[in-house]
Amino acid sequence: MAPPIDAAPGLAHANADLDTLHARIAPRFRRAEARVRARRYLDGLLGPIERKNGWQMAEYLDETGPQGVQRLLNAADWDAEAVRDDLRAYVIEHLGDPDGVLIVDETGFLKKGTKSAGVARQYSGTAGRRENQQIGVFLAYASARGCAFLDRALYLPEVWTTDAQRRAEAGIPEDVAFATKGQLAQAMLARAFAANVPARWVTGDSVYGHDELRRWLEEQGRRYVLAVACTHLIWTAGRQEEVQSVAATLAADAWTRLSAGMGSQGPRWYDWVCLRLPYDARSGMAHWLLIRRDRNDPTEVAYYRVYAPADTPIQEMVRVAGMRWAIEGALEQAKGEVGLDQYEVRRWEAWYRHITLVLLAHAFLEVTRARSAGDATEKGEGLANASPSPSPKSAAYSG
Repeated sequence: MAPPIDAAPGLAHANADLDTLHARIAPRFRRAEARVRARRYLDGLLGPIERKNGWQMAEYLDETGPQGVQRLLNAADWDAEAVRDDLRAYVIEHLGDPDGVLIVDETGFLKKGTKSAGVARQYSGTAGRRENQQIGVFLAYASARGCAFLDRALYLPEVWTTDAQRRAEAGIPEDVAFATKGQLAQAMLARAFAANVPARWVTGDSVYGHDELRRWLEEQGRRYVLAVACTHLIWTAGRQEEVQSVAATLAADAWTRLSAGMGSQGPRWYDWVCLRLPYDARSGMAHWLLIRRDRNDPTEVAYYRVYAPADTPIQEMVRVAGMRWAIEGALEQAKGEVGLDQYEVRRWEAWYRHITLVLLAHAFLEVTRARSAGDATEKGEGLANASPSPSPKSAAYSG
């Protein structure tokens, strides 16, 4: 038998808590064998296994081979989308906050063959170059209590859309068409909005800062801080200009030093400028260009489009821009702690099943960490608050 999870330091009562979480998803499995197998799969994901593949999971669970693990992902009768909904409810129940932030990002899963659903030579920030890989798009939720995932989508490159035999071999449903990463993000955000997830902001990197997603968010009445490329165009003086050109004309005293949140080595200090843009907006709302510059290397500059109430202070925009890093840390944790990228499945449905259970295991760890941190704070063991940021300068960009 696998050792109890609560044998690990700092995870007191974890088995009972995991039983409660498993009970939440148990109705999604038609047969008792699959329900039990799902609980054991979570045990394996949370256990001290070097790699969360079928053989090592089976060995940890004291099974003779990986057939049981593989059957859960490939053949058992259960609803991964319903478990995804349970995951979302669990995260919001424990981490939900009115000031929460929804974060979209992607990560790559390197592969050697050509059979895995959606695999192709494509770029992702994970490898920093084009590699043979699958790419997953993820939606995370971050609040002062922690960061965990709500949703996931496997990106299907266009080359797959016209290859019927390849799609059939990978089990890709006929109704799955090509969708950009921005469209996948929009679908996940729409599900979160429909579920009334308590989030004040949406943020993401420049992959998700294109006009289509931003306009859709504005139609939904949602405020955002979305990164854009240095070549992103804005209107000024009746003509379009790249944001990098706008930044180059700023005076030295236009910049304000603010922290974008805590990092592994303390506050993340950068120099910032916030410029009001002359775009039409809903009543009480406004558009801005937010610019971030590295205080040690002025050539390292990042750009964000912001849509928010007209009285939003720059400190709030900076805070949200900094929250985007939370999903990077969560992806790293999910890979290192619960085997997000250690699967051995090729088919579309099996990918979603593994990823969903991994995100559930990661959420369990994050909720446990948040509870432990709360207990420590109540005992007077929490860290003191960071020093307040200096008062910012304000700037207007009327074009």
